[in-house]
Amino acid sequence: MHDIVRIIREKAKVETKTIVLPESKDPRIQEAARIIEKEGIARILLLTPEDMDTESRQRYCEDFFNLRKDKGMTIERARQIISEPLYYAAMMVRNNAADGFVAGACYTTPEVARAAIYCLGTDPAIKIASSCFIMVFPDRTMGAGGVFVFADCGIIPQPDSQQLAYISISAAELAKEVLQISPRIALLSYSSKGSGKGEQVVKVREALKLIRQIKPELLVDGELQLDAAIVPQVAKAKKADAVLQGRANVLIFPELSSGNISYKLAQRLANARAIGPLILGLDHPCSDLSRGCLVEDIVDCVAVTAIRAQSLK
Repeated sequence: MHDIVRIIREKAKVETKTIVLPESKDPRIQEAARIIEKEGIARILLLTPEDMDTESRQRYCEDFFNLRKDKGMTIERARQIISEPLYYAAMMVRNNAADGFVAGACYTTPEVARAAIYCLGTDPAIKIASSCFIMVFPDRTMGAGGVFVFADCGIIPQPDSQQLAYISISAAELAKEVLQISPRIALLSYSSKGSGKGEQVVKVREALKLIRQIKPELLVDGELQLDAAIVPQVAKAKKADAVLQGRANVLIFPELSSGNISYKLAQRLANARAIGPLILGLDHPCSDLSRGCLVEDIVDCVAVTAIRAQSLK
């Protein structure tokens, strides 16, 4: 087990949080719940139909209706939606009956993201929901000892410059909060500091300006090709080493396709461990899972979700 995974699990134990898992019939979820409880990583609520009591269901239904009525929601449709374990779990978190939820072993990423956004709401300071992965590589020579944050790999298909800026800020906050590393943020592109042209390059440059205006304390640079972001010698050769010096540990992708493909390439070809997708920018913590997730992936996502819950005021 990589040191950072051990650190994450130990940090989750410091202040025990309750995490609800709405996919209780999945054998991987059941085994992960057993490990989490045994190791004291979190209190787990495996949500079954018996747990979805009539009184709470009615309360959550009315709450959800009021949240969504301006979008055309009816009370009948709200009742239908809240009968779904995923939405019931999300409303439990909204109503402080649990500290966070983790789903996605059976549900798709769009389904989990919709439930999270509709029920939990976005953080007013961040304004958008996005996602990231904590990527843990066997080779520890790059990033923060082999650890990176990749964003956004799961939610926003074509972020504009403002969305890219808030994705970057959210990912940097997670790096500090969960991994306790100083974020070194690279806004990735096919261009390094003017070597290429195009709308995507302009978008990345504008995002950099916005980040520096909103969070001037962050160490961030762009636009950068991947090798210039993470290899010091290449950064120097491309004259792109003034800020990050080729030692980025938070990688921000210009659009969803490149982010999603990159994390899967790293996972499958470099044997990297992918923790997430962790949903960012919401009022409460939650995590998605890949439907191909392993038991250890579920354990790690629960641990990260618990840590994020610890930091909420």
